[in-house]
This record gives sequence, C-alpha cells and structure tokens, in this order.
Amino acid sequence: MRVLVVEDTADIAEAVVARLEAMGHAVDWEDNGSTASELLEVQAYDLVVLDLSLPGQDGLELLRKLRARRAGVPVLVITARSAVDARVDTLDLGADDYLTKPFDFREFEARARALLRRSAGLSDNVLRVGPLAIDRAGRVASIEDRPLNLTRRELTVLEILAIRPERIVPKEELVEQLFNFDQDPSPNAVEQFVARLRRKLTGSPVEIQTLRGLGYRLATR
Repeated sequence: MRVLVVEDTADIAEAVVARLEAMGHAVDWEDNGSTASELLEVQAYDLVVLDLSLPGQDGLELLRKLRARRAGVPVLVITARSAVDARVDTLDLGADDYLTKPFDFREFEARARALLRRSAGLSDNVLRVGPLAIDRAGRVASIEDRPLNLTRRELTVLEILAIRPERIVPKEELVEQLFNFDQDPSPNAVEQFVARLRRKLTGSPVEIQTLRGLGYRLATR
C-alpha cells in the first residue's frame, strides 16, 4: 500500500514513516500542508496520516479540500489537539480516525491497519486465497500452515495480489505501491520480486500468472 505522512515535526514523522515501512508500505513524507494538498491532487494513496498544525496550510483545511473533491482515501489524524470539540470537528470534516499525541506506536499501527482493512473491504487482518494465508498484522504468510520465508517487499507484492485474487493487477500499480518518491521505481525490480515469489510457491496450488502486456494475477489451481 502507499501512504502519505503529513507531519512537520521531524522526529515524529521519521518514527511514523519507519513504522509504516516496517509494515510493508511505500511511504511519502511532506512537512508542508500546501505541498501535501497539491500532491494529493495528482497522486493516489491508500492512507493519509495527517497532523493538524502545519505550515503552508492547516491540516483541517487540507482535509476540507480533500473531501470537497470527494476523495475517499482514509485519513488518520495525529495531533496534540485533545479537546473534544477539536476531535468532533475533525471527524465531522471527514477524518476516519483520530489519535492524540503522544501515542503508543502499537496503537498507531493497529489503527492504520484497521483503516486499510476497512477500505479494502476486509473483516480481519488475515487475507486468504485458497490455502494461502497472509497475516497482515504479523507480517507473515503461509500455505497450508507451512510458513513462507519472504522478504518485506515479496510479502507486499503477494499481499497486493491477494487483496484482488483472480483479478489482474497492472505492473505499474505494483511499482506505485512498492516505491516512494525517494526510491528509484523499477518495473524490472517488480519482475524480480515476482520471479522469487514463484520459486517459493513452487509445488503449491497457488500461482502468480503473467498476462503479457496487462499485469499479474494470483490464482489457485
């Protein structure tokens, strides 16, 4: 998944980015509300983590503009504003969840997972495709209870495909969800991740199919 963090306090932002990357997400970080608002007009995200007190443009104004465009991306607000009125106003403007600083990062991760799960239409943290099970909280995958030894990026590719089993996922979409702006997005890297996944799925009833010119599809035999 691809996540945008909008936070101007560097140490908090760096910690949030590190946690999200450890969860397998590609993460972009902006410390200015105006810049983040412009970015959201051209780049699609699966989750926005938003502070309210920002230079350039206040987080509430950013949220107001985002919802005025009818953008449905989930928004998790993290802020020092703890008053009930502030929480109510933020939720009424279209925020999906609200976390007051300082917070426990385990709770942050759980709330982020819940929003991503809800937006994908999932009821729990386990993705299942036939005998394949992916625990999105524990960041592990198994086939018929046999653990798969996957790298973080391999697991993320498998997770993206498993969210839409039997449906084609374009290679460009995988590139977008695997790499942030600070990294070199590479279709060849995606091909390498898929090739390694195929080797690790050998002998199982789960396979990754290539549809030339279209993308990849996770299927069961």
